[in-house]
Amino acid sequence: MKKLKKIPTFNSEEKENEFWSKSDSTEFLDWSKSKEATFPNLKPSTKTISLRLPECLLNDIKLVANKRDVPYQSLIKIILSERVNKELRPSA
Repeated sequence: MKKLKKIPTFNSEEKENEFWSKSDSTEFLDWSKSKEATFPNLKPSTKTISLRLPECLLNDIKLVANKRDVPYQSLIKIILSERVNKELRPSA
C-alpha cells in the first residue's frame, strides 16, 4: 500500500478547486475504502439575476401563473427550462 499525501489546507474554495483540478486524487485518498453516499435533500445551486421585462409581459406571465396555480417566478423557470431543452435537444 502506497503512502498517501496529506491534503493541504485551503484559504478559499477557489484555491481548493484550482488544486484539485491539477492534482491526482489517488495520491491523497484511498478510493478502495470509499462508500457510496446519497444526499436526497440537496437543492440545485441557484444564482439570483435581475431581468427587465415589459410590464405587459410580466402581467401576462402572472395571469398564466395564476391559472396554473404556481408562483409566477416558478412559471418563468419552467418556461425557460422547457425552451432551453427544446433548443438543445431538438426532436428528429
